[in-house]
Amino acid sequence: MSRVCSITGARVTAGRRISRSGLAKKKGGVGRHVTKCVNRQFKPNLQSKRIWVPEENRFVRVKVSARGLKTISKNGAFKTLKEAGLI
Repeated sequence: MSRVCSITGARVTAGRRISRSGLAKKKGGVGRHVTKCVNRQFKPNLQSKRIWVPEENRFVRVKVSARGLKTISKNGAFKTLKEAGLI
């Protein structure tokens, strides 16, 4: 399965790790220079959870990020899952 949160839609994003060398001009050097640029991924903090929905009187299994869990706690399971289209 893909790494996507069912509630927030958070997914893997791309970025770069930049390596620098040299001493800053403020500290008496000739300045910092980029020596390498490597691609990397930022992955969401996903959890597989069974969430109890009292209105439906059943569990719903979702793949949700930590932020999505906070959203469920704040707004309630039924409302949040209905807005996400999971119920």
